[in-house]
Amino acid sequence: MKSASLTLQDWLSHCERLHPVTIDLGLERVRTVAERMDIRFACPVITVAGTNGKGSTCAMLEAILLEAGYHTGVYTSPHLVHFEERLRLNGDPVDATQLVAACARVERARCLNDEEISLTYFEFTTLAILDVLAASGLDVVILEVGLGGRLDAVNIIEPDCAIITSIDLDHMALLGETREAIGYEKAGIMRTNKPVVVSDPLPPQSVLDRALEVQADLWRVGVDFNVTGDKQQWGWAGRGRRYSGMAYPALRGANQLVNAGGVLAALTALRDVLPVTAQAVRNGLVFVDLPGRFQIVPGQPTLVLDVAHNPHAVAALAVNLDAMGFFPTTHGVFGAMADKDVEALIKRMNPLIDKWYFADLPTPRAATAVQLLLAWQAQNKRKDASASVYPDPESALQAALAGADPADRIVVFGSFFTVGGVLKDGVPRLQAKHLPGS
Repeated sequence: MKSASLTLQDWLSHCERLHPVTIDLGLERVRTVAERMDIRFACPVITVAGTNGKGSTCAMLEAILLEAGYHTGVYTSPHLVHFEERLRLNGDPVDATQLVAACARVERARCLNDEEISLTYFEFTTLAILDVLAASGLDVVILEVGLGGRLDAVNIIEPDCAIITSIDLDHMALLGETREAIGYEKAGIMRTNKPVVVSDPLPPQSVLDRALEVQADLWRVGVDFNVTGDKQQWGWAGRGRRYSGMAYPALRGANQLVNAGGVLAALTALRDVLPVTAQAVRNGLVFVDLPGRFQIVPGQPTLVLDVAHNPHAVAALAVNLDAMGFFPTTHGVFGAMADKDVEALIKRMNPLIDKWYFADLPTPRAATAVQLLLAWQAQNKRKDASASVYPDPESALQAALAGADPADRIVVFGSFFTVGGVLKDGVPRLQAKHLPGS
């Protein structure tokens, strides 16, 4: 194919057609192409795996390191609205022209000497992003694992520090049916004699065994570092360093303190190569920003955006919603992938949501709005609850707004596609009319 006039969208469409399956775990194909491209890093690399909290962890690391004056590169996935969100250079999304040039380099390496190597969409785009990162003269690179860890394309890069945030049941068809099996996959990012931070307070034994097996420098929460806090401030202590009297991270939710604790452990483990001041830590955590993670948008009604899409994340969302105080009615805009435990997600949120607005999502992987409605009807016992279906998240949000009083709240959750669907034209600022009789 002639690459001279291709746009980023052209390349992304090309990537979708290359491989017979969407996910094909394994490193041989992607490593071969990376070696042909001679992708290598001359700076420290931090790799982040986990079921939930990866994006927040990457964002906090980035914010602190930027405050410390470092040139940073961050790769996360998936994106909410624009593909360029997946790569941030010094805090800003990458320019599409850089990705277009990198995609052309991947394609040339993939088809070298007529030995064409088939790559998935994720593998191809990961190589393009790694290529841009390697050429950007950075001081530190932060890589979020896409799926699992051991066989994820990101794992072709040797990290100087690994972080495992949380381990719970998700993607079980690919990673295993138990926390032990999933933990083993995520532990695949560990390296011999390199620090690995485990933020999960109850890690599977498979994670601890793997750390021992490869002789990684294990940092465990509750053993090698601790997090404490009251209503006003929090503190961190571990291996020769202590932070006290800190303001809570700008990212909301009780679970963010767990993520922040892991971030400070990683930075402490890397202090010889990436020194940061206490002021950089404080400022970074206060100013960190990440859309779609318990993001509260002021308005009438209040809008809450959360990409929670598995039982562990939705349980955290429910706790955080409970802590917000009283709202007369909670409206829920929900869309989800068909391979998720939809029944469990709905069951956990049903006591909190009075009116459901189920949405179709623009991907064949998604459950339809009608399927979600049927799943809700099969278990709903609330006489005061209602539900309806919509062709997309935006129309579901507009229906929720039309049916909401200014004092209500609307929660949009279930998938990156769901939250991205209401953010595609920017962050909505809601202004509901007072309903008759309210």
